[in-house]
Amino acid sequence: MDNQKTSFSHWKAPNDALLPEFIIGGAMKCGTTTLHAMLAKHPKIFIPEEEIHFFDIDHHIQHADFNFYDKKKDQWTVQLMEQNPEKLWDWYLKKFAGKEQYVKGEDSTIYLASRIAAERIALQNKEIKLIFLLRHPTKRAYSQYYHMLRTGRATHTFEDTLKYNPVSVLERSLYRDQLEPYYKHISKERIKIVLFEDFIQNTAETLKEICEFIEVDFDAFDPEVFQLHTNQALIPSSFRLQRFFNRIFKALGTVQYFDMLPFAPSHIGEQKSFFMKYLKKTLGVLNPHKPGKPPKIKDSTKNFLDQYFYNQLVGIDELTGEKILSKWFPERN
Repeated sequence: MDNQKTSFSHWKAPNDALLPEFIIGGAMKCGTTTLHAMLAKHPKIFIPEEEIHFFDIDHHIQHADFNFYDKKKDQWTVQLMEQNPEKLWDWYLKKFAGKEQYVKGEDSTIYLASRIAAERIALQNKEIKLIFLLRHPTKRAYSQYYHMLRTGRATHTFEDTLKYNPVSVLERSLYRDQLEPYYKHISKERIKIVLFEDFIQNTAETLKEICEFIEVDFDAFDPEVFQLHTNQALIPSSFRLQRFFNRIFKALGTVQYFDMLPFAPSHIGEQKSFFMKYLKKTLGVLNPHKPGKPPKIKDSTKNFLDQYFYNQLVGIDELTGEKILSKWFPERN
């Protein structure tokens, strides 16, 4: 416990004024990118373009791509607050510098799954508000699989992934367990739950509620913002070929984030990064991605996952004060 307190002592911001007023904390494939794009159009809101992942940047399980091993030197490059807190805080707060007149926000699709993020956000003097978008857990997991397929991370079919690496697609749908630390460390008034289904069906009404929550004027939006929809689904021409290419990328390793992090791995360098980007582009020509919808999930797989997630999420309504399970599983209530 003493070690944890010592570790967390570095996680209190040196400048509260530059901290965001709100954070969109996930979940993945639940409309966070679209909500980000809409809020960024508000004249009084500022959100950095990229996901920052600051409050759990050292969580190796959630961010394995953020840590790099140099075999020749037997040396790790990691994103660790304790090694240089000034550098890490400067890297984060600079993203909001000069924007003090705005209502500042940031988003990370991974915060919800990181228990340490809840504790570190709660540690700040500023009462940061949290917005969590949740989606039917089976549909979210299936959508994540095809995202992983497109981005080089899935190497098996969906059913085989459920057999051999279920955590990779199921974990982010375990909302009840993930929300518990937030409700434990942060007051309920600072947490807003948004269901993806409500956001899609009643976009303007849902966005108005979010504006009231973060205290900005909803009427300042251009009406065209309600038509925004990002992350249009793209699917590879051949799923089998894509899985084959993904095995190649996995064998070569990833350098996707090396130039975006506060502690950069010098042994990789720009040359390898350029090679990987060139290789991805070349393979993309051989198996182009095109707009479209994934194939319908198999009925047996859907029934299996629906029962699993229902059992795992019992209690989420009581935790959040929202009617969630009855919307997602009306036949089971």
